[in-house]
Amino acid sequence: MKDAQGYVTADGRQIGGVLMEMKNITLRFGGVVAINDISFDIREGEIRAIIGPNGAGKSSMLNIISGFYTPTEGEVFYKGEIRPQMKPYEVARMGVARTFQNIALFEGMTVLDNVMTGRLTHMNAGLFSQALWWGRARDEEMDNREHVERVIDFLEIQNIRKTPVGRLPYGLKKRVELARALAAEPSLLLLDEPMAGMNVEEKEDMSRFILDVNDEFGTTIALIEHDMGVVMDLSDRVVVMDYGKKIGDGTPDEVRGNQAVIDAYLGVAH
Repeated sequence: MKDAQGYVTADGRQIGGVLMEMKNITLRFGGVVAINDISFDIREGEIRAIIGPNGAGKSSMLNIISGFYTPTEGEVFYKGEIRPQMKPYEVARMGVARTFQNIALFEGMTVLDNVMTGRLTHMNAGLFSQALWWGRARDEEMDNREHVERVIDFLEIQNIRKTPVGRLPYGLKKRVELARALAAEPSLLLLDEPMAGMNVEEKEDMSRFILDVNDEFGTTIALIEHDMGVVMDLSDRVVVMDYGKKIGDGTPDEVRGNQAVIDAYLGVAH
């Protein structure tokens, strides 16, 4: 049951109020309408899936949430207030972190160094003290390193922490990218196709970590994913897009039984 303060899931988890709201979002690239007047919200503590066929506008929506795109029309509300036009690093400082559909890691750097880059928004010491590794810079470095080590332990990648990312198999690279996003301590974590290209075992591992992040850290998660088994198992609510429009929004069961969604995307009622 949903209200302004939140709702309780089928398994008894308490979901909070609205963390982010997309209100009448339209995005145009010249004469092409990528997103057409879409509204939905993301609530504190939930796992919110965004699904739809290729070209539906899902990644464009994620890019609006993370500040890479500015909507042509509509407003983004964050914690009840209109979010002004911001650059991606400013959105990151507000507590929004993301992974990418195509892995975006520093291949020549170690796993540890890649994950440490997720702490950049928490580094405030001046250039001089950083260069000398002195005073505030040294204290920040030690605090950030301690947090990163906890994330590495949590995601069970201790044994590859000193390995250059370029030597890792695809599934582990995806986990390292998740670690880097978690290192930022986000209140909202955006995952763009976290299971893409993975085998069954890797998908099971990633699904477990996503649930653990949500449960143990209380992190709100919004994800794009094409594997419907994963979406239906992980998500509290699902918004469905098709050709830039919203055609469904609700619990996995509600979406699964929505005829418009079946016709456009699922194909059959599962």
